[in-house]
Amino acid sequence: MKQERVPISVLTAWDAMSAQWAEAAGVDLVLVGDSLAMVALGHTTTLPVTLEAMLQHAAAVDRGLTHTPMVCDLPFLSYQCGADRAMAAAGRFIKETNCLGVKLEGAEPETLEVISRLVRSGIPVMGHLGLTPQSVRQLGYRRQATDPVAQERLLGKAHELEQAGCFALVLEHIPDTLAGQLRRELQLPVIGIGAGNNCDGQVRVTADLLGLTAAQPPFSSALLPGRQLFSEALKGWVASLQPGE
Repeated sequence: MKQERVPISVLTAWDAMSAQWAEAAGVDLVLVGDSLAMVALGHTTTLPVTLEAMLQHAAAVDRGLTHTPMVCDLPFLSYQCGADRAMAAAGRFIKETNCLGVKLEGAEPETLEVISRLVRSGIPVMGHLGLTPQSVRQLGYRRQATDPVAQERLLGKAHELEQAGCFALVLEHIPDTLAGQLRRELQLPVIGIGAGNNCDGQVRVTADLLGLTAAQPPFSSALLPGRQLFSEALKGWVASLQPGE
């Protein structure tokens, strides 16, 4: 699709119902993102979600799909503690679901070692640079790579991820000119979120697009006021109830 300049569409899902919504929309890939920690589990960051929880949600998403490929996020501390632990965690997604591959954040030397190990073992890996939510305690949610030094560093990391064997790369909340440069330089598809339109594709948190989240990210406008519509519909049902005879 990158070679043919066909835009790649990716939506997140957290259960069978959201998976069905994404597949019905005709997306090219479904991502079981650790954003489900906030969307479905009520946490304020992605950090608390466990491997077991991610596996349970991945299995539910899998049951909601009939043909769309699925990639799953490796949660915090499932791959930062060494290649053996990362291999065991990623392997469970492959063994216990029809998962195509896994996504993990960053390109530190330890992370690159993990990626190389996974790829050599037959597990496809999607990379993620820019705003990496698992590093929220250090980076916050602000835009990344806004100065020349940081941009040069991100460019180098992106090329290292490609060399390590990643099949695609998510770029989150970075300048669109930088994303466009990487799209041109890299052979792998560049999937943007808050990285402008000059990417090979886009990924969005489905709940954000549907207006279901309490706080809207600055780079993901809602397509409809979902929370308001649902609340009003349910209030209408409650108000319609009549006491029995």
